[in-house]
Amino acid sequence: MEEAAGRKYVIATDVGGTCTDTVVFAAGEPIRIGKALSTPPDFATGILDSIRSAAQSMGETLDSLLADTYLFIHGSTVVDNCILTRDGAKVGLLTTKGFEDTILVTRGAYGRWGGLTEDKIKHIAKTERAAPLVPAERIIGISERTDAEGQILKELDPQEVEKAIRHLVEEEGVDAIAVAFLWSFINETNERMVKDIAAKVAPNVYCTLSSSIAPLPGEYERTSTSVINAYAGRITQSYLADLEQKLAQTAYRGQIMVMQGYGGLLPANEAADRSVGMLECGPAAGVIGSRSLGELLKQPDVIATDMGGTTFKVSVIQNGEIEFAREPMVDRYHYAAPKIEVVSIGAGGGSIVSIDEATGEPHVGPRSAGSRPGPVCYGLGGTEPTLTDVFMLIGYMDPSTFLGGSIQLNPDAARKAFDEKVAKPLNMSVEEAAIGIYRLASAQITDLIREITVERGLDPRDYVLHSFGGSCGMLSAMFGAELGVKKIVIPYTASVNCAFGLVSADIVHQYATTRTLRADTDPEEINRIYEPMVAEAREQLKQEGFKEDEISLEWAVDLRYARQVHELTTTVRGATPMDQQALEQLLSDFEALYERKYGKGSAYREAGIEMKLFRLTARGVLKKPEVPAVEMGGEDASGALMGRRDIFVEAQGKLAPADIYNFDKLTPGNRLSGPAVIHTPITTIVLQQGQKAMMDEYRNIVVELEGGA
Repeated sequence: MEEAAGRKYVIATDVGGTCTDTVVFAAGEPIRIGKALSTPPDFATGILDSIRSAAQSMGETLDSLLADTYLFIHGSTVVDNCILTRDGAKVGLLTTKGFEDTILVTRGAYGRWGGLTEDKIKHIAKTERAAPLVPAERIIGISERTDAEGQILKELDPQEVEKAIRHLVEEEGVDAIAVAFLWSFINETNERMVKDIAAKVAPNVYCTLSSSIAPLPGEYERTSTSVINAYAGRITQSYLADLEQKLAQTAYRGQIMVMQGYGGLLPANEAADRSVGMLECGPAAGVIGSRSLGELLKQPDVIATDMGGTTFKVSVIQNGEIEFAREPMVDRYHYAAPKIEVVSIGAGGGSIVSIDEATGEPHVGPRSAGSRPGPVCYGLGGTEPTLTDVFMLIGYMDPSTFLGGSIQLNPDAARKAFDEKVAKPLNMSVEEAAIGIYRLASAQITDLIREITVERGLDPRDYVLHSFGGSCGMLSAMFGAELGVKKIVIPYTASVNCAFGLVSADIVHQYATTRTLRADTDPEEINRIYEPMVAEAREQLKQEGFKEDEISLEWAVDLRYARQVHELTTTVRGATPMDQQALEQLLSDFEALYERKYGKGSAYREAGIEMKLFRLTARGVLKKPEVPAVEMGGEDASGALMGRRDIFVEAQGKLAPADIYNFDKLTPGNRLSGPAVIHTPITTIVLQQGQKAMMDEYRNIVVELEGGA
């Protein structure tokens, strides 16, 4: 994709629950970053504020920067928030007659506890399925039937469909309809007919087809995905249309690309019709950014952690490969769309600290103060103490340096609220209670990371920890030491990592065809399945402006042992189109992946191997940000020393004096020792006692743990 004449910049902006982050880059120039508070429900204002922040750091105005920009890349939590707050459309569902209860039954008993916390799962008898996004009275069965071979056994009756749509719209008042017929992913004819009828009968009603949004086997997941997409579709369209309109009122005249949960980008007009693809797109971008950093630093094995204002998120990168979720879920609803594996808990800087009235136990999150009213210390109307207020009370935050001094924090208000609502109920001093809450948050994070490492047979000591997000740098020294990781890297772009991940991504379209083939099939039969997908992918990317040498096609196949239920997606690493050697390598790779997931010796080729789903990932490769190395200088960091103040030091179990450094005055090669705090314009980094750190040639802070590698 070529740069537009006279324009050189790419801007990426990620909207989080508390802050909106921006990264700006151009070939041969250093990365610039911007940050501003998010502005719900009018998120576009926060987006422009964040870009303006980056422009000011460059000595530009908002319009002059946007006039010189040819590509805008965006990630947002709008779809996640729509589901979590139940603020979506009123949805109706048309499904094959006799299967109306599929979405209500969910996955059997698993639907009763799927998505619940461990504490709630302990009391199975008290669990209930999540309230459906489409209730029984808005589900209508249609007399149609297609078989597993794609043959239509019962044709659609247009009059029956029209009557059903009119009932949903006129009697039930729906403004969105999902359509999910049996085996529609093999033959979409009947679903397409429904959409044509809906366009005539109810042209203002949003309509989603399962054959378009999730052309995959798995009746419940496919139906659920269609309902989720219909539920959030109109809000997504409105949100992206508003963003396009706001940008059109500026000097920007380039394209808009939107991040997807699988780690790729889509044009805004296409993303608007695939709202389910935007689920967890911000965290996905963060993982992409972490992998890019790992490649730069030659760190293939990474635990990527990200703590912003609302949640703490973690993902594992093994040998440079990103893990994908086997059963994606939003809140308590499954969906069938590829998504990078990111595990999270409601523990972020804005997470509210509270005391359980029944037990007297303190809790961190999951409720968040967000950006408005935000933590008490923001002075924007917040009255409930948050983890950010705790950071203030234990000396980690400087009231005058937050967001480069753009917001003057109020420590006295934070102390008063924390004392009344946390310290006194616990019968502790403010400092004792704040230290206890800090340790509690660190323990919650450590437990979460162990769940996706140790409990899966991975040893954190073999990994480097990447610490991202505006809040993570104040905790990573604690939980990193507890995990025993090799080292901790807090990147120069730490607090805007998701935005950095956006500019590290490519345009990605995904295609899939369902067929069942034995492993001993002729490779030419596999190639015939891929031929139409490859042709469609190349044509689509060429229409989007990509040259042949900018197009990358990746084949992957879902395989399983005969009679098993679940498949493993295995990348084709051999030649494509495939020959016999490539097929043999695919089978060997599947078995290696199987043993990595289920244990050594679990693979058993004698059982027979089946191929169930054939996937194509078509990538339009974009220019990536260049991160030039800076010449390393001396080790003396005294030129960046701002002074000393008391902070919480774990080794001493109390507040103790520590050195305070100005990040902007550190130079590559500088070394410093904990206990210490490093203030940057957009985040804060804490070193615990015994830990040593240096600024590397890319201005990342690399922390060496006592006794670590």
